[in-house]
Amino acid sequence: MPISTIEKPLPVSITERAASEIKQIMANKNIPAEYALRVGIRGGGCSGLSYLLGFDKAKETDDAYTHPDGFGILIEKKHAMYVLGMQIDFEDGVNARGFIFSNPDVPQS
Repeated sequence: MPISTIEKPLPVSITERAASEIKQIMANKNIPAEYALRVGIRGGGCSGLSYLLGFDKAKETDDAYTHPDGFGILIEKKHAMYVLGMQIDFEDGVNARGFIFSNPDVPQS
C-alpha cells in the first residue's frame, strides 16, 4: 500500500549543502526511486538519543514528505516530536566530512 505524501511544511530543515550531498549520494549509489531519505532517532544508553539518516522504503508508520529538491523524506510518526525543528547540514572540511544535526529546541548539556 503506497504511503501518501504530506502536503505541509517539513518538520526538519535541510540546508542546500546537505540537499546537494543527498542527491549526489542517491545518484552515485543508484538508490531506487521507491526509496526516500529516512530521518529518525536511535535510542542510546548513556549518551541519550542519536539522529540517523538512511535510505528506506516507506512503511505504514511513516509520514512521507517531498523536499523542494524532489527527493522523498520519511519520518516515523513516533520520531516526529524528537526531530521537529532539527536542521541537517553537511560539512566537507579538512578535519571532518559528514552530516551535522542541530536542533535549537533541544537543550545542550
